[in-house]
Amino acid sequence: MFKDSLYKITSQDHHDGVIDAVLEINKEDKIFTGHFPGHPVLPGASMLQIIKEVLEDTLKASFRLKKADQIKFLAISDPSVNNLLKLKLAYSITDDINLDVIANFSQSDICCKFKGSFVRLKS
Repeated sequence: MFKDSLYKITSQDHHDGVIDAVLEINKEDKIFTGHFPGHPVLPGASMLQIIKEVLEDTLKASFRLKKADQIKFLAISDPSVNNLLKLKLAYSITDDINLDVIANFSQSDICCKFKGSFVRLKS
């Protein structure tokens, strides 16, 4: 949904249930015209969608957010100041269809923390 328009992955490493990715945010994306004009801020809902998309792309499966136990927005991500965003995502498969996920986005500091679970959708 957002990959290749709002962001592109410039590097990614996946090992032992951990995904480390560097994302280049497109500061010209239309989402920033409404969030917010003249002062672009990456929306929190977009960050959740990016987590889902990176999981799906890496694990080659479709997922739906099941539960968000904790979401904390700690700093603003302004792509006009710094358009590189680091994503660190750790997941554990709890059974055939459920994944527990802990993720954070950072630039110079952590700007968003997420803890929750996703469910794998049937193909």
